Amino acid sequence: MTLAAEAPDLDVFWGFKGPVVGFAHHRGFTHSFLGVMLVSAVVTGFVYLIWRLRGRRSNIPNLPPRWGLLFVFAYIAGLSHILLDYTNNYGVRPFWPFWEKWYSWDIVFIIEPALYVILIAGLILPAIFSRHEFLPRGRMGAVIALACVAGVYLARDHEHRNAVRALQRQEFKSARPVRVSVYPYYWHLFRWYAVAETNNFFASSDVDSRTGSLNWSELEFFPKLPETAVTQAAKKSYLGRVYLDWAQYPLVTQTSSGSGWVIHFRDLRYDYPPLRGGSTLAATVELDDHLHVVGQKFGKRAQEPPIE
Repeated sequence: MTLAAEAPDLDVFWGFKGPVVGFAHHRGFTHSFLGVMLVSAVVTGFVYLIWRLRGRRSNIPNLPPRWGLLFVFAYIAGLSHILLDYTNNYGVRPFWPFWEKWYSWDIVFIIEPALYVILIAGLILPAIFSRHEFLPRGRMGAVIALACVAGVYLARDHEHRNAVRALQRQEFKSARPVRVSVYPYYWHLFRWYAVAETNNFFASSDVDSRTGSLNWSELEFFPKLPETAVTQAAKKSYLGRVYLDWAQYPLVTQTSSGSGWVIHFRDLRYDYPPLRGGSTLAATVELDDHLHVVGQKFGKRAQEPPIE
């Protein structure tokens, strides 16, 4: 089950074909209900091979392996991977390839320190204090740690809902938002990064889930720019199609490069105030004067050769 729970992340090997290809396949087939079934079969087959190489020996000789049941356990572990990835704001496509919509819960940061602290403590503290009979250890220590993890998710979900409701009540330049989202910070339970969309622009800032107040000093507006032949060509490129399929609040801008054009793709859900203008999960497409793709970058890494 441990192997099967980690196996969906084998999609990182697509990165050897370049950053754009890696991005296109990240959290794709191996993170879907159908793909996890195949991944679970591969993991179970791998364990079966190791068992055969060991001469069909196990640590419980009188209990023969039940491979069908092991496959079911492996599949459950794979589903847990999808569930945990769903809790952050990158998202998953569990119904791929039948339905390619991205889903995300947006309640915990991609790397959530509190979860690591709880789980490591649940593993280490019982071993350190095992001589004290009044302290939980073994199974009880694990149960307490997992209960604390569940408590973190419940608290995060509660504050996330409060922050969303507060943002829905806000007005931006006298305009009510047509869509809002809030995204977590690590360590902060009440501070959330907020993005709102109106008919003419996007707005982003931080919101306090306790008071419902925005951080007006960090409020920034991003106008929805008119479509041009340049941005249309970039959006039709391989990177453009993949990026716009994934992005929740895409912002596409263009600049002249002298010999052509550079089109920048950003998703405002990752434009946290401390990171504004950075390259976190941003992408660029370079076009020549004839609007042909001559370069593609995901972050700061270039795709060689660029893909049309």
